[in-house]
Amino acid sequence: MRRLALSLPLVLAACAAEPPLEVRLQPLVGKTEAELVQTLGVPNATYVAGGERFLQYEDQTSTIYPGNPFWGGRYRRFGGPIYSPPLVVTRTCAITFTLRDQRVASFPFRGNGCR
Repeated sequence: MRRLALSLPLVLAACAAEPPLEVRLQPLVGKTEAELVQTLGVPNATYVAGGERFLQYEDQTSTIYPGNPFWGGRYRRFGGPIYSPPLVVTRTCAITFTLRDQRVASFPFRGNGCR
């Protein structure tokens, strides 16, 4: 029982996840464009519309999961093995910072890779 009590904090620490994206980006609200570029680097695109400036950052990652040459078993009753090809999963995230009065006002984001 004592070992369980000693290992419980380690287990709980391992389950702790990093904060959501909006929480991590919140400190950037109110920063100037120069401070934003210094923190995140050069944006992928910039736009000016309606007196507001938009800076867009994009990220794309791909993960390849290998195929299985013997999906469904090595030998089947009829015919040879069925080959399952590799699976490529691409995740993207686009964050657009809106600058009003030369300060970051908001940061909407979209994509399946925004974490």
